[in-house]
Amino acid sequence: QVQLVESGGGLVQPGGSLRLSCAASGMIFGFYDMGWYRQAPGKQRELVASITRGGSTNYVDSVKGRFTISRDRGKSTVYLQMSSLNPEDTAVYYCNAVHYVDRQRNYWGQGTQVTVSS
Repeated sequence: QVQLVESGGGLVQPGGSLRLSCAASGMIFGFYDMGWYRQAPGKQRELVASITRGGSTNYVDSVKGRFTISRDRGKSTVYLQMSSLNPEDTAVYYCNAVHYVDRQRNYWGQGTQVTVSS
């Protein structure tokens, strides 16, 4: 049974930083492309950053230069380092895993709240 467990969310002041973690289990981590999505109230869920099994990364324009996605195969964990946070980054952040061959093997974490406010 695949499980993705996010952690690291919380309340941070504008300009601050947070690091989100997503620990994966029940899967061969190296066979999955990983991503972080977010959903703000009243808005659609959007892809924030992704990293392939090979380590190639992609970011939505609004976070380029501020967020960094990385993965640790030994720990089966994907991270999202967020800096220079602003109130527009407030959302529930979700971890996503998609098998690199069978794209229907697509899994989500439960989400972690990030609130940027003074």
